[in-house]
Amino acid sequence: MKIDKKLSVFGASGFIGSEFCSLYPEISIKIPRDQTAPETNNVLYLISTVHNYNVFKDPHLDIETNLNLLIKVLENCKQKYGNSFDFNFVSSWFVYGKTEDLPASENSECNPRGFYSITKRAAEQLLVSYCETFDIKYRIMRLCNVYGTKDKKASKKRNAVQFLTSEVVNSRDINLYDAGENIRDFLHIEDVCRALNLIIDKSNFNDTINVGSGQPSKFIEIMNYVKNKTGSTSTFNAVDPPDFHKVVQVQDMFLNVEKLNSLGFKPKYTINDGIDLLIKNLQEKE
Repeated sequence: MKIDKKLSVFGASGFIGSEFCSLYPEISIKIPRDQTAPETNNVLYLISTVHNYNVFKDPHLDIETNLNLLIKVLENCKQKYGNSFDFNFVSSWFVYGKTEDLPASENSECNPRGFYSITKRAAEQLLVSYCETFDIKYRIMRLCNVYGTKDKKASKKRNAVQFLTSEVVNSRDINLYDAGENIRDFLHIEDVCRALNLIIDKSNFNDTINVGSGQPSKFIEIMNYVKNKTGSTSTFNAVDPPDFHKVVQVQDMFLNVEKLNSLGFKPKYTINDGIDLLIKNLQEKE
């Protein structure tokens, strides 16, 4: 069976999914939130929880969303198309967990901590096992920290750069864990979507590929840039992370993106370019 060029996008209403569909409307079919069967035999799967804190309100949520729902969708894909479908799965750098092997490559050991991180890694492993069992083609794409202007649910737990930038633009004081010295790999959402499209178009099947800038950035450096750029009067308070944060969160992380770059990927935005867009968007809303 020939693979359709159009993608059945699961998670199309989310931060990344909606941006991908907006950038590539000609190949995107938005799958409704309550639908678990694809419309084509080419799938982009973005459904996921987004942080490790669900355990306090609903310890089943990460398991139900990241594992049980994934298997239900895979079963529906197989029922409809047999093994003649491509499954492009979007994962996270969180699967690496606490590692000193930086930049983390696709071959680095994974040691996730926290329900979100663990279930994302388990989802990868279940996907690989399922696809190997039924001879299905797959790709796994591990995203770095994604930021942009359109995340309506940005918070300290999710898209912290957007949240903290908004606070500084509005001259509100902010608290930074470990004085903001933590290292992260940030990539603008438009570049992330461009990378996903490139991987689906050009990369090998049955493989894992990092999606990031490959450049380490510190929160304090980004926040100082925002403060200087906007003339903000915010004060940055260095605070000790909560105990739970120390258990599940990683101190430093950035990704080895040699595989991605070998496909010809080049980011459109540097971190400062992206922050400039974010600042402009926030100021225009005032």
